[in-house]
Order: sequence, then C-alpha cells, then structure tokens
Amino acid sequence: MFFSDSLNVNEQGHLTIGGCDTVVLAHKYGTPLYVMDETGIRNALREYKNSIEQNYESGGMVAYASKACSFKEIYRIVMQEGCAIDVVSGGELYTAMQVGFPAERIYFHGNNKTEDELKMAIKYGVGRIIVDNFNELYKLADITSKIGKKSNIYLRITPGIEAHTHEFIKTGQIDSKFGFTLENGDALKAIKTAVKLNSITLKGLHCHIGSQIFDEEPFVFAAQTMMDLIAQVRDTTGVTLTELNLGGGFGIRYTKDDKPISFGGNMHKVLKTLEERSVYHNLPKPFIIIEPGRSVVGPAGITLYTVGAVKDIPGVRTYVSIDGGMTDNPRYALYKAPYSVLIANKANQPADCKMTIAGRCCESGDLIQEDAMLQSCNSGDIMAVLATGAYNYSMSSNYNRITRPAVVMVNNGESRIVVKAESYEDIVRNDI
Repeated sequence: MFFSDSLNVNEQGHLTIGGCDTVVLAHKYGTPLYVMDETGIRNALREYKNSIEQNYESGGMVAYASKACSFKEIYRIVMQEGCAIDVVSGGELYTAMQVGFPAERIYFHGNNKTEDELKMAIKYGVGRIIVDNFNELYKLADITSKIGKKSNIYLRITPGIEAHTHEFIKTGQIDSKFGFTLENGDALKAIKTAVKLNSITLKGLHCHIGSQIFDEEPFVFAAQTMMDLIAQVRDTTGVTLTELNLGGGFGIRYTKDDKPISFGGNMHKVLKTLEERSVYHNLPKPFIIIEPGRSVVGPAGITLYTVGAVKDIPGVRTYVSIDGGMTDNPRYALYKAPYSVLIANKANQPADCKMTIAGRCCESGDLIQEDAMLQSCNSGDIMAVLATGAYNYSMSSNYNRITRPAVVMVNNGESRIVVKAESYEDIVRNDI
C-alpha cells in the first residue's frame, strides 16, 4: 500500500510515520501539518553515499539539493551525514551558515544570482560557485578581482538531453533558461573565457537534465556527453578538468504507477560510463558530485489535514474540503502533480470513494487531487497526503494571508517541532 518504509498502519488502523501515530500528531500539533521522518532522510543520504563509495574508486560527494526542502534542521542532518549541499539563493545559503554548515561543502547555483549573493558566497568561502551565463561570469570575475580573492567555479552546461519528465521541470534540453548551451558552441566559448580569467579558477563542469526522471539512460548519456566535453576542453585549451557535477533529478514514487530506478543501480551505470570514457579519452577519472533533493526528502514527508465540509453533487462529483490547500502544496495547481491520499484514521479501511480534494483558498483551481479514491470520510477526519517532503514546504505561500504550517520531525516514535507554525503576527510583521 505504501511507497515508503517510513509509513505503516498500527493496531488502531491509523497511519503511522516514523513510529508515530499521525492522528495523535494532528491533535497534538494541529493541522495542516508537515511531518518528516528523520530516519528516512538519513537512509536516503547514506544510500547515495554508499552507491558512490562502492562503485567509484576516484571518489565523489553527495550534495543535497536543498531547494527541495530548506530549513535549519535539514542542514544539520545533512551536515551530520557528511554530505554537501546545493543552494540556489542567498536565503538558502544564509540558513545553512546559521547552523555552521562547512562552507567548503556548499555548491551555489542559480541562473541569475545577484551581486549581493555573489559577494555573500565569496565572503563565506563557499566551495564552488556554479556560473550559469556570461553576464554572471564577468560579474563574478570583476567582484573577485576587486576583493582580491579567487573563486572556484563550475560552468553549468546545457547538454541538450531531454529526459522524460514534466515540461516545467526539464532543464537539460537546448531550450532552457539554465546554463551554457553545448549545441550552439556557447559552452566551449564560456570554458575558453573562464580559463583566461585571472580572478577565478575553473574547477569543473555541471549539468542537470531535469527532475522526476525514471529512466537510467538520460543520466548515462549525460555522463558520456560531459566526459566527451572535458576531453574537448583538454584538447583545445590544454586544461584538464578534474571535477564533474551531474546534478540530480532522480524520480520518486508518488502513485502506484511510478516506477523509480534504484539509487545504487543507476549510479553503477553512470559511474561505469565515467570510467569507460576516462580510459577512452586518456583522462583522469573525475571527482564526481551528485545532487539529489526530491529523492532524499520527498518520500520521507507527508502532510496532514483535517477534513471540513463534504459536498456531494449527484452525478457530477464529491468535494471534500480540507484546512489547507495550494498555500501549503501548490504543485497540483501548478502542473497537476499526482499524489496518493488516504484518511489517516481509517487507513486500514478500503479506499472505495471517489472524491476531489479541495483546498480552502478563494481560488477554483485550489485542489490537491481530483477523483482520488479515498476511504469514506466525514468532517473531523484526518487526511494524509503522501510523499510531500519535497517542494511543498519550500514552495508554500501566504496567499489569502493564510499562515504556513509547522514542520514536525519524527524519529523512532518521538516527535519534535523543527519549524514553528506561523502566527497572524508573523503575517503582518513586515507591514508598515
């Protein structure tokens, strides 16, 4: 029934996560409520680390893509697991630094970093700045020259690989706002420019082909393409790049129809390709970085709601309203993202009622799922939406001036708040 080892059903027929009864959690902390299983997060990070250690003698680093879910406790967990992080804004960088995250294990991304963000990254001494375009390359070179510090960078390459994923989350194909395009020659031009700039050091290359990918072949092809480019760089500039960041994009199971690839199996093929292309081109095997985000936190999280009104329109549909919606999970409103849903206090009962889950915003498109099969439910029941650990809290908003929910971390039957629920005072805090 469940797609995550974090979930189970107890003797009362209630859904549990990390050994905690979700109904008890809902009553203790209130709803809506984000709940994340710490063990699930740590296990995912360790599985990625092991996949590199066991398959690649030249070494590598797992960098959690924190745009998937960013708050202090996540950074503490990643730090304790000996992993790196990928940040995409000054806010994410600042949050990480507030818990003492080692700056040398930070990879700073973004397609339009501000001057202040670049200065912040240099000030903190982040490990690598991933440069996305010519404007940023020249801006960074100017800043570092004036400060008198060198920055270690990667260039983000758009390799022209279209993975099978939603059109809004495909980032490796030629028509993308991200990176230097390989096909039109911009990538090689940027590399030749970067190696001549005195105030920066080009350490390696980066690519990211998309998100929620279930096919191994695009990752393998990306590895081959990037190694061929590294060989071309050596042959045309005399510079041998020794680091390669292949991004993330590993898919997770939101519904029974999703069939994710195994971390270990995928990495084995990718790393084997790197080794083969290194031998073919007579190149040293690069230090490898991967940046999983969704697959680390997504399956480990759920969102709990309290059911309100149930509206039956005979011959049309039945709406079940919840005390949350697009403010805490905008993904269905944005691109019809599928989810598995159940009534947490009736988790052992058959899901034989077709219902459309409606949020509380004054917006007709504020839905979580349409025509979902649920257990029969009434006002006061607790609903659980599964696999919401990624891109739910991080994309939440105050639309309609609705407060953001708390985030609770569970671990072996214990729970703790790691992000407090917002108050109305928080809503007006910056108003003048």
